[in-house]
Amino acid sequence: MIERMKASGGASRVARRFLWLAGGLSVLMLAGAAVALVSQLAVPALPPAADPAPAASPQLVERGAYLARAGNCAVCHTERGEAPYAGGVAIATRFGRVYPGNLTPDPEHGLGRWSADAFWRAMRHGQSRDGRLLNPVFPYTSYTHITRVDSDALYAFLQSQAPVSRPNPPHALRFPFGTQTALAVWRALYFDPETALPQPGPAVDPSRAAEWLRGAYLVRGLGHCAACHATRDRLAGVSSGAEFTGGLMHEQGWYAPSLHDRREGGVTDWREDDVVRLLQTGVARDASASVMGPMAEVVFHSTQHLNEPDLRAMAVYLQGLEPRVAAPPAKAAPAPWDRELGQRLYETHCMDCHGAGGQGARHAYPPLAGNRAVLMDSPVNLVQAILSGGFAPTTEGHPQPFGMPPYRTLLTDVEIATVASHVRRSWGNQASAVTPLEVSKIR
Repeated sequence: MIERMKASGGASRVARRFLWLAGGLSVLMLAGAAVALVSQLAVPALPPAADPAPAASPQLVERGAYLARAGNCAVCHTERGEAPYAGGVAIATRFGRVYPGNLTPDPEHGLGRWSADAFWRAMRHGQSRDGRLLNPVFPYTSYTHITRVDSDALYAFLQSQAPVSRPNPPHALRFPFGTQTALAVWRALYFDPETALPQPGPAVDPSRAAEWLRGAYLVRGLGHCAACHATRDRLAGVSSGAEFTGGLMHEQGWYAPSLHDRREGGVTDWREDDVVRLLQTGVARDASASVMGPMAEVVFHSTQHLNEPDLRAMAVYLQGLEPRVAAPPAKAAPAPWDRELGQRLYETHCMDCHGAGGQGARHAYPPLAGNRAVLMDSPVNLVQAILSGGFAPTTEGHPQPFGMPPYRTLLTDVEIATVASHVRRSWGNQASAVTPLEVSKIR
């Protein structure tokens, strides 16, 4: 009995020591986290730009204009019908609305008092001239990869614009998401400005390593492709390795496909010329592949304006992404759908362009048989195309694209679900049927 008591007392002492140690480590971790948060919140303001700022060379401004197109900056920072870069319309997020700022050199509302150093800090560290943490809707998690040389060129281009005195509306975010403390916590979880771009692995042809690195810079940095093509958690953060695994764009109602998965947006099995043509014109493979929705805007405003070496570099990088097949969703009971009604709707509204057998029309309308946009686990993009229409962008290389009219007001949720199910279950297609409830949510 005495021996057992001694043993029990020894075990208790070990347990107490363990608890003290665990408690001490927890306190140290919390203290470290607090120090990290305070350091983010205590960033000093930078002095205003020299007045007058030295004029940039025409070559630097021209380079900045090219980089602005590569980053698609005007889309967010220009309201339709208003002056370029004078501030954009509200961007809806799951946490509220964010208003892109005025990037013209207006001294009161724009970048007129910003120096090149302040602009670089915003791009690299996501911090404003006055030291405030910026909302990550501005994709500084990608722009952190931009070089100082390119940042200075962008700054020179924006400073060359006509100043526009247009105030920036305050963000309308639910508490506490708009607070500096919440932003500091988010950054501590998801943002490391010191993270370097990846290096080409052994699968990359050594003779094309420089191209691969340029492609990584454009895709992961300026192009900020992960802003759409990433899988995000409930705090809208992206964990390491999830940058291009695909994600639902909740605010726009489209699904950005995985760039790793050949069944979605992966291009590892494409010819390089086809990848280049898709980015340059919006269509490829005799129009059997085309972009639409938000990606059509990216091609129209951005990638069609890039030079061919940069497009080829992007193609090399995208084709070098590790192939991954996403885990299939849990199988549910097959959704019932009216096959006869689906066939009638298809014959009435779709067959003239896409063919009786879903074969499409070369150089005009994409085939639906075997089309990965039709067969993805998520039916969101197919339903959106039916609801809102499918339009490839008008580009110099494809000036008169064929389009598909919207059926939002013509067909009911039941009819859209039925014809979508018909397309996903015909001509050898084996995707799941679509329910009216899914259509209603997407609508």
